[in-house]
Amino acid sequence: MTASSPVYSQRDLTPDLAPAVYILGAGPGDPELLTVKAHRILQQADVLIYADSLVPRQMLDLVRPDCEIIHTSNKTLEEILPLMMARVRSHRSVVRLHSGDPCLYGAVHEQMQALTMAQIPFEVVPGISAFQLAAARLKVELTVPELVQSIILTRISGRTQVPPAEELAGLAAHRASLCLYLSARHVEAAQTKLLQHYPAQMPIAICYRLGWPDERIVVVPLAEMAAATERENLIRTTMYLISPALSQPTNERRSRLYHPEHDHLFRPQGTGSP
Repeated sequence: MTASSPVYSQRDLTPDLAPAVYILGAGPGDPELLTVKAHRILQQADVLIYADSLVPRQMLDLVRPDCEIIHTSNKTLEEILPLMMARVRSHRSVVRLHSGDPCLYGAVHEQMQALTMAQIPFEVVPGISAFQLAAARLKVELTVPELVQSIILTRISGRTQVPPAEELAGLAAHRASLCLYLSARHVEAAQTKLLQHYPAQMPIAICYRLGWPDERIVVVPLAEMAAATERENLIRTTMYLISPALSQPTNERRSRLYHPEHDHLFRPQGTGSP
C-alpha cells in the first residue's frame, strides 16, 4: 500500500447511531426483507430522506413518530445534499433510503463523493436486490452446475447510455443468467438483442414491483417478452430475468459441493456416504 492509497476502516458508525448519513438499501419493497441492521437504523434515525416513488410507504411504519420525513421524488441532488449535510451538522442522524441495494443503479456514487468532500461521515448498508427476490419467487438457482455459472446485472441504453463494451447483445453472447434492469421502455430493442444469442422459446421472467403488494411475475418465451410487457402495461419498476436455469429440469444437474465423491478440507476423502 502506497502513502497515497486510501485506508478503509472496518469500524461502522451504527452502535450509538452517531450523527451521520446512513445510506440504506430498502430491498425490493417488502419491509421484512430489510437487513436486521437496516431495520435497527430506521427505527433510531432522526431524519428519513427517501425515494418515495421507489420505496413503499410501509417502510415509514418502522420510523420513530418524531422522525422528520423528507420525500425526494420531486427533488434534485442539489436540493437533497444540503438537506442531509445541514441535519448532520446539527447533530442529527440521517437515513438516506434507497430501493434495492444502493450499489446497483442507486445514484449513490455522486452522493458519497459530495459527502466525502464536505467531511460528512456516512455509512452504506446493503440491501437485497430485485434479482435475488426474483430467483427466490421463481424457486430457481441462477448458477446451475454445468449449465450456467455467471450472473450479469445490466440495463439497455436509454437516456443513460451504457459503455460500448457493455452493449446488451455483446453481454447476451455469454448466455449467462442475465438480469435486465431499467429497460421496460426499450423492451422491443432489448428483445431483439437478446434473441441474437438466446433461444426464442427459452422461458424468461418479467418481474414487476417485486416485494410490493401488487407484485406480478409473468413467465413467457423470450420471443414474447415485448408483447407481454405491453399487454401487462409494465413501464416502470420492472426487471427481466433471462436465464437457461428457468428451462432446465432440476434433477439433471448437481453441484459437486455435497457430492459423496467430492472431498475437501472439512470432509476428507472416504468420509462421504456411499
